[in-house]
Amino acid sequence: MASSSSDNFEDMMDETFDQLFEQQFEQLCSHHDDRQQASRSKKKRAYIERQREQGHMQLWNDYFSEEATYPSHMFRRRFRMNKSLFMRIVDRLSAEIPYFQQIRDATGRFGHSPLQKTTAAIRMMAYGCAADAVDEYFRLGESTALLCLEHFVQGIINLFGDEYLRRHTPEDLQRLLDIRELRGFPGMIGSIDCMHWEWKNCPTAWKGRAPKVNYIVNGHQYHLTYYLTNGIYPKWATFVQSISLPQDPKASLFAKQQEAVRKDVERAFGVLQARFTIVKNPALLWDKIKIGKIMRACIILHNMIVEDERDEYSQFDVSTFTQPESNRSSQVDLDFLSDQPSNLGNMMSIRTRIRDPPNTSPIES
Repeated sequence: MASSSSDNFEDMMDETFDQLFEQQFEQLCSHHDDRQQASRSKKKRAYIERQREQGHMQLWNDYFSEEATYPSHMFRRRFRMNKSLFMRIVDRLSAEIPYFQQIRDATGRFGHSPLQKTTAAIRMMAYGCAADAVDEYFRLGESTALLCLEHFVQGIINLFGDEYLRRHTPEDLQRLLDIRELRGFPGMIGSIDCMHWEWKNCPTAWKGRAPKVNYIVNGHQYHLTYYLTNGIYPKWATFVQSISLPQDPKASLFAKQQEAVRKDVERAFGVLQARFTIVKNPALLWDKIKIGKIMRACIILHNMIVEDERDEYSQFDVSTFTQPESNRSSQVDLDFLSDQPSNLGNMMSIRTRIRDPPNTSPIES
């Protein structure tokens, strides 16, 4: 009897286990079938035939053919640069950046042309428009347009960054000194009104490698360059501030001229924002690294445009300073080695000279 009861119990347990197993198995199978059905019901990505060849021909006929639809001044307004400079950029990108080289796909069909990719990137930077906005004219999907912009800014940095985003050469510094002298501030190399953070070219970070110049003001010779600033900066020898409450005509004239020249940096950044609206609009789509690359590319392009068009709008003729009879008072000291070792003595010496509050600035004296 005991043996029979034990066998019946084991049979009952086996039957219960089999039922539970079958239920769980059926549930799993049903869940798997539901997932497969849901995946089948999802809408697949639609392929849109954009006729990219037609888009290239339209772009070519509008701006680049011998009988282009739009004249050169409209090209300059929409591309933010002259056609010769734009074609120089396109040629470098298509020759050295694989993404901008036109290749065939698996079906033997050519992809988008370098003109389409480069123009789409320029338009997005110039007008600050969404990637989807360039689809209708350039025949570029949204994801492709974003890739064009990313590869474009990286290509600009790699190909032109060393030339157009670098330290000043002695020739560049001399040209700055000549222009500043024409405006009444010999020995001045810039304004830092817009820089409310520590930057790499801050005088305290030069560590003995500051540019050395020679200039004469009111019969006195000086060797330390200076910046124009407002009242929030410390009273250092390298900062020339305005006079807040001028009491005589001489002080009023100095304050007026100093504040006028100090606006150059703000105007320059305003030109940059007007030229490339992407740096003015909110950048919620990009991360910090990509935003930094876009800003660097905009600055490089801005410098390239300035170099290309400088002779067209320059208000100063610095060639007069290159004549033998020139009365230039500000000159770069070419005997000063800009790459001298940053030893402790040099660092402390330049730090003391910079932080020493002058009794009167060379321009005010």
